[in-house]
Amino acid sequence: MNRVIITGPTGAIGMALIEYLKERNIQVIAVVRGDSVRKIHIKESGNVAMVECALAEMLELPQRVREVIRQKGWSESRSIDTFYHLAWDGTFGDSRNDMYLQNRNVKYALNAVDAAAKLGCEMFIGAGSQAEYGRYEGKLNAEVPVFPENGYGIAKLCAGQMTRIRCEQKGIKHIWTRILSVYGPYDGSKTMVMSMIDKMINGERASCTKGEQMWDYLYSKDAAKMMYLLGCYGVHGKTYCLGSGTVKPLREYIEIIRNIVDPDAEIGYGDIEYSSKQIMYLCADIQELADDTGYYADYTFERGMEQTVKWYKGRQNEKN
Repeated sequence: MNRVIITGPTGAIGMALIEYLKERNIQVIAVVRGDSVRKIHIKESGNVAMVECALAEMLELPQRVREVIRQKGWSESRSIDTFYHLAWDGTFGDSRNDMYLQNRNVKYALNAVDAAAKLGCEMFIGAGSQAEYGRYEGKLNAEVPVFPENGYGIAKLCAGQMTRIRCEQKGIKHIWTRILSVYGPYDGSKTMVMSMIDKMINGERASCTKGEQMWDYLYSKDAAKMMYLLGCYGVHGKTYCLGSGTVKPLREYIEIIRNIVDPDAEIGYGDIEYSSKQIMYLCADIQELADDTGYYADYTFERGMEQTVKWYKGRQNEKN
């Protein structure tokens, strides 16, 4: 792997992937929205270039990428191995059931394939979601039936299937990932992990459900490692679930966070009611991914959380 493109690079997975690739001397083209407030976190360097291009402008990406490659003085004959499409609009709250918005995301994903083809990319890796499955009491893999229950999950499923066909039409290898719960630096503030950390650090009551859900959490650096290995060894046409492959009650994860942040922090178990479509069991079957790529985890939840809390405190100190 010599050069890659990443859309949606400012989240937990994208930022971790940039760092993982930089460490291996792989050139990264990070595609960001022009109005993104998070793009300041991407540090351009000899191996990292940033291109401004919104999802709605995806068909313009090839020309913008070529211009940046020339500006950086990078070899124009060097191929782009992998196109990582992580970008997606409407991932939280009511926007998940904004059907028109979610439908546009499918179109944007197809446009991303077309852009990848024009840039001569060899492989397209898309970021799907556990939401494609709906509720299922068992380990998730490509053989498990999919029954998405919201517009977000429906659109992700559709995007995965349609981009596979489009890649075949364009002669590009295709891999779809269904990502479970990832945490780490640069994670969104509305996630369970980041909201718990924020409340505990600021001495506020950390309200949550009873915490009985059996959950699978994956540290962002391990998710980045998975993405890198899939780009190197993933099998064309396959769908891989990305998770740790292990589960614990959500309450145990919250207790680990409290022990790291503040053992005396107040937690409000049961303050929040379960939603009507609450998923109570979530675990990835990563055996096929491990068999195909040689993946193994580098981080336990405890170690990953220590790194995440350290990063969060560092950002707070910068603001102060």
